[in-house]
Order: sequence, then C-alpha cells, then structure tokens
Amino acid sequence: MSDVPNPPRKPLLLDLEATPDPAAAPPVPDLGTGRAMLTAGRVASLRPSRLGRWAIAVFAALFGFVLSVAAYRFVADLLASNPVLGMVALVLTVLAVGFSLLLALREAMGFWRLARLDHLHQGAITARQSADIKAARGIVSGVERLYTARPELRWHLSRLRERQDDVMDADALLDLAETELMTPLDLAARAEVESAARQVATVTALVPLALADVAIALFSNLRMIRRIAEIYGGRAGTFGSMRLLRRVFAALVAAGAVALTDDLIGSVAGGGVLSKLSRRVGEGVVNGALTARVGVAAIEICRPLPFHTTPRPSVSALTGRALAGLFGRAKESEDIS
Repeated sequence: MSDVPNPPRKPLLLDLEATPDPAAAPPVPDLGTGRAMLTAGRVASLRPSRLGRWAIAVFAALFGFVLSVAAYRFVADLLASNPVLGMVALVLTVLAVGFSLLLALREAMGFWRLARLDHLHQGAITARQSADIKAARGIVSGVERLYTARPELRWHLSRLRERQDDVMDADALLDLAETELMTPLDLAARAEVESAARQVATVTALVPLALADVAIALFSNLRMIRRIAEIYGGRAGTFGSMRLLRRVFAALVAAGAVALTDDLIGSVAGGGVLSKLSRRVGEGVVNGALTARVGVAAIEICRPLPFHTTPRPSVSALTGRALAGLFGRAKESEDIS
C-alpha cells in the first residue's frame, strides 16, 4: 500500500449556456445526386452495336418463323382431329394475325408522324437561314395541315391565315406561325413536364426501394415524352416512344446536360432550405429537376418550329413550380427561424 494520499475529487461543472445550437450545425453535404435519373438516362441512351442489332433481328425472325410453323401445325392437326375446335383455333389465329398487323401499322404511323415533325423542324431552320419565303410558306402550310383537326387551335389557325398573306419575309412568317400556333402547345407541354417532375420527386422521396425509383423515373419520363409528342402532333406508338426517349437522353448525354448544376439547385430552392431536407427528399428534388431538364429537351425535339420568337422553357422555373409544394413547409420553417 502506498502512503500517497488520493487527490481530492472535484465536482464536474457543465456550462449549459455553451451548448451548441443545432440550427448552427453545417449542412449535410449529401443531398442526393439524382441517382435514379442518372441511371435511367444511362439505360435509356444505351444503343446496341450493329452486331447486336443484327443478332436481335435474326432471333426475332427465327422466333416468328417457329411460332408461325407451330401455329400452322396446331391448327391443321386440330382441324383433322376435331373440325369444330379446329375452326375456332383458325378464327383465333386469323384474329391474332390481324391485330398484330394493326399494331405494326400503328407503330409505323407513329414513326411517320415523328419523322414529319423532324422534317418540319429542319425545314424551318433551313428556310430561316436561307431567307427563302417560298420554303417558309411551305413549312407554315405543313404546320397548318398538321393542326387542322385540332379544335383547340381553330382560332389560332384562323388568325394565322388572316395575317400570313401580308407577310413577305421568311423570318417574319415563321415568327408569326410560331407565335400563333406554338404558344398554346408550349403551355400544355410545360404542364406535362411539371406533372412528371412532381411525380418523380414524390416517388423518390416516399419509396425507399433501391430500383423502384429508377423504374418510376423511366416510366414517368417515357410517358412524359410520349405526351409531349402527342401535343405537338407526333403521336407515337410504344416503340416510337422508346426511340424518342433514347434520342432525348442521348442528346442530353452528348451535351453533358444530364448532371445537375449548382445554379439549378439554387434556383429550385435556397441552400438553407435544402440543407434541412432529408436525404430522400433531397434526392427527390434532384430527380424532379432532372426530369424537367429531360422534358425541356423533349419539347425542343418534338416542336415542329424551333424556338426563335418565344422563349425556351426555363428548367429552373418549371422545377420550381412543379416542386413548390414539396418543400413549401421547409421554406416557412426557414423564414420563422
């Protein structure tokens, strides 16, 4: 035993006034990177190689041939053994072939409509660059025929027909057609973009599953692009919509516009607001903003007349209107604090 006495114990003092304020803590750095939309963009922009396309075509032809032979043998054997059931099978086979041809025709018409939009778009660019009034009148006539059966555009078409004969300049004629016909369509397309951005942001924030947000992002963007094409007169089928989706994402990837920039995040909501959001909600905000960016690209591709007189849709404005309800409470809490 040591003879050294134990030092006296001192009381533990806590300075309660020095307790750190949680509101003064630094913001969480990981607010979401738009993983769902980035993954969806990579999946949608994938294009098989030429060898892969040939392999898919050969396997599809082989599958169709085997299915046709099997159906023929099935109907023939059934007719030989039981004529009544054989006739039923024959009628059902004829109906199946007929509906398949109708679906193929619808897909072909969808591709033709999209090609018509591309033709008008490129023709308008060429006519404006060459200042060719004859070519401009041809493009405007094509746009008029495109929207003749649209009842909501009858008044706009009548105004265009009344004023276009007095215009003798290619730029002025194309500007007149854009102002009269594209403005109401742009409003409808912007509403579709806002709806899709809101849906993607909400699902991302509420669904914690790993691949569910990617699937929802792909589905929502595919439906959004299809609706935008329908608004501008390019109603497409399933394969046409998928091709258009791949084209939009490929254009964004090539332009490096899939990544979300800091200025866009700041225009959607202030940094103080985003710092108080949870990680899932922050991820939803980013995915919604990326969806709006995809929608703007789809509008530019599907529009028969390129933007010249009317301003292009602002991604930040679309995202702000679409996602305002998602973090309106966060803004109020920031104002109160």
